[in-house]
Amino acid sequence: MNVTYTHQSICALKGSTVDISCFYTHPGKHNVTEVSWFSKWETGVTKDLSLNPEYADRVEYNQQTEKDSTLRITDLRKSDSTEYKFRFKTDKARWGYSFHGTTLTVTGSQVEVTPKQFSEYKTLTCSTTCILTGNPTYIWYKNGQHLDESTSPQYKDPVSSNYEDSYSCAVKGYEDHHSPAVCVQGQYCSRVTYTKRRICVLKGSTVDISCTYVGYYYTTSTFWFRSDKSTPEDLTRDPGYAGRVKYPDKDRWINKGPPILRITDLREEDSAEYRFTFKTHNIEWGHSFPGTTLSVTGLQVKVTPAAEGQKTLTCSTTCTLTDNPNPTYIWYKNGKRLDEPTSQQYSSNTLVVLGHSVDSYSCTVEHHEDLHSPAVCEYELNYCST
Repeated sequence: MNVTYTHQSICALKGSTVDISCFYTHPGKHNVTEVSWFSKWETGVTKDLSLNPEYADRVEYNQQTEKDSTLRITDLRKSDSTEYKFRFKTDKARWGYSFHGTTLTVTGSQVEVTPKQFSEYKTLTCSTTCILTGNPTYIWYKNGQHLDESTSPQYKDPVSSNYEDSYSCAVKGYEDHHSPAVCVQGQYCSRVTYTKRRICVLKGSTVDISCTYVGYYYTTSTFWFRSDKSTPEDLTRDPGYAGRVKYPDKDRWINKGPPILRITDLREEDSAEYRFTFKTHNIEWGHSFPGTTLSVTGLQVKVTPAAEGQKTLTCSTTCTLTDNPNPTYIWYKNGKRLDEPTSQQYSSNTLVVLGHSVDSYSCTVEHHEDLHSPAVCEYELNYCST
């Protein structure tokens, strides 16, 4: 019985995806009955990562042969930094608890400026808390504009200490997870900081996307735009958002108040990256920096066979809701709410029903009762009218 890990340690960037893999062997007379990955254990009791709500929709198990396994974790968070182990069970034994696994360290990036004391020229280094696995390419930005790419974490030339200039860096392939912008000299250089980098909300609801910004010179104009447009266009002038976009308290933006983009009656085609830009007499800032990515999802009921004579209905979304990652679900049968406080199944995202009826079912989440999924006729396995 043996488990061999491909890496003892891995350093990965926050927001990226990591694969942790191993190979395992067992005597030929053993038949494998279960495999899983875990990161926490007490006296032999482990919790399968695929069932852990902290990793919901972010974990999957893959294999290429009968004796290898790969744990893939997406959208990495710093809280994912820990040791991961593989476990397998056979009809005669279980293995993988006590040996060392693979230690994962999740790091963000930041720009270090040296020397720290006053100097006409400064050296910039894109630093991480650990050495990234692989040979990353670093991308540099100045005032939001793409500057250079290099395999070295140091920017190629010393930079002058202009008070208005700000710099940031990113790892190629993960440009939407760039470092915070830093001032080479002083604390008042131009920058935009987004409150959230990714947002998932329900179709038909309302979302607020916000940021803070600093401009060294007087700001002359500000607006939000979609990054997939060929030229930045103020969303309030976009016909596709007519009557649905507002800039609350915009009169405060010029005085560096937090710019808020509010979109109502959200549609799936609103899924895009949104950026904020401002102009001064000297620069137009914010066009090339990644902003906030919005995903708009509908609710859908999926039907799968369960026990004989039964089917399982699952209320699903295409992404995890940002403001309600573990929502309370509400189910409807033939347009009437199923509400039995003594039973938890009606607050779950799954519902087991008889598989031979012609009833229709739909779902929603608490506090969004007006945003129903399409009704599904579970007997015919298709959508139906209510």
